[in-house]
Amino acid sequence: MSSPSPSPIQAAIRRELHFFTLYRVLEGALLCLTVFSPVGVWLGGLPRHPVLASAVAAVYLLAACLLFFLRRRGHVRPMVLLGIALDIAASLLAMHALPDAAAGIAMMLLFNVGAAALLLPLRWSLAIAAVAGAALVGEHMWTLLAGHGRDRPLAEILMFAVSYLAIATLTSVVGRQMRASQALAEERGSQVANMAEVNELIIRRMRTGVLLIEGDGEIRLANEAAMLQLGSSGEGRRTLATAAPDLARQLQRWQQEGDGDPVPLQLSPGLPEVLPRFTRLLAGSDQVLVFLDDASLASRRAESLTLATLGRFSASLAHEIRNPLAAISYATQLLEESRDIPEADRRLLEIIYQQTHRMNGIVENVLGLARREAARPEHVDLGEFVRSFVAEYQESHPLENDRLDGHLPRTAVAAMVDRRQLQQVVTVLVHNALVYGRLPGEPARIGVHAHLDSAGAPVLDVTDRGPGIPETVAAQLFRPFFTTSGHGTGLGLYIARELCQANQASLDYVPVPAGGACFRIRLAGARAITTV
Repeated sequence: MSSPSPSPIQAAIRRELHFFTLYRVLEGALLCLTVFSPVGVWLGGLPRHPVLASAVAAVYLLAACLLFFLRRRGHVRPMVLLGIALDIAASLLAMHALPDAAAGIAMMLLFNVGAAALLLPLRWSLAIAAVAGAALVGEHMWTLLAGHGRDRPLAEILMFAVSYLAIATLTSVVGRQMRASQALAEERGSQVANMAEVNELIIRRMRTGVLLIEGDGEIRLANEAAMLQLGSSGEGRRTLATAAPDLARQLQRWQQEGDGDPVPLQLSPGLPEVLPRFTRLLAGSDQVLVFLDDASLASRRAESLTLATLGRFSASLAHEIRNPLAAISYATQLLEESRDIPEADRRLLEIIYQQTHRMNGIVENVLGLARREAARPEHVDLGEFVRSFVAEYQESHPLENDRLDGHLPRTAVAAMVDRRQLQQVVTVLVHNALVYGRLPGEPARIGVHAHLDSAGAPVLDVTDRGPGIPETVAAQLFRPFFTTSGHGTGLGLYIARELCQANQASLDYVPVPAGGACFRIRLAGARAITTV
């Protein structure tokens, strides 16, 4: 398993450590050149202790090379502390052995202290600077005690010591600020990248098609919905004029005339119409965002709002109708008990009773729809549901010559749905099939099928072998109060579809070419539902 890649800050610190250890190798090489080369006398003067100078130069170069090769293996702080300790010790001994080069060695140590402070916290940096300054003072006292006299004034040593403290403080603060700025930039960059991914995902998953069009008409970006709306005409086309000429003309008209009422377009044969909207990406930019709304969705949304308003009004009206209707029904029953009413008038009373009963059914349906409880989805085995539904329906509704068959799936088909509401929907569909799904003079043949569709979604079909449904009627099947019968309320299929939508399911009429009708309930899979 590969180790995780280091953060940008850690990579930057490792890079600084690399250059620091490389500089230490160069220092060791320069010290060896001063001690061992024939030109060493001109570089550093005569050594006070040749053996000590040679030993310090050789050991320092070897140790510096070792630290350079180990720079990637150890932790940063121990490597820096070990290296600066080596630098201070080698500088102390080298200044004592090479008095003529002492100022240059102290100057090189100044860079080492600054580089170490850049990689360490402030308290460590000040401690290192203090130790380096103390080493200079200690070397000066060593020289005096050894009887070599004063090589350089004490003020110079104190200046170097103060410089060590100053450079350590400055570089440590600057390094901390740089790392904080880099961490903030990394965090902001990560947030921007995450936000860009979220925005891209949202745009890609939007039902509204989104196109980004350049000034020359080139399609710069398109989400999945836009590609589906363009259909086959958009495949491989990079300009709007070739992918959707009508849309390109409408865009050109918008650019020339400004805002106007959008005109629905059919971008590809067999696909629904879209309603385009245009807006510039930025003020003064020639890039244009095109939003493609499904015109049928907009129409259904408007229809849904209208029906919701109508439903609330109908519920209020139903409450007002219910009491007078009950009074009429009760009065009719009292009149039927009278012996003085002729048979012809009794027929009229029967009609009144039937119609009041029908209107009461409408009122009950409207009130039931207004009081509809929220769906409580549960895991339902559709095969077991079909078996139990058919058995219960046959027991409670004598079918005589009619047949109701359950067709079970070969494999388990599960869905998340409110079982009680699903049973209510299937009951409505089976009842309608028994009433309307039969040929004249023949018994009804009803089937309830559970299976998976081509996309793997659980499906429940209710089929019959009747005359089928004309296209003009099929277009209005799910409208409230639409009925072709003088005895129906026209609310059964409307309520059934509302119950399906409450369960994140869909109810559609599917024509059967061989004859008959099929109502298909496409349900949410056992792992695909969000409870509402």
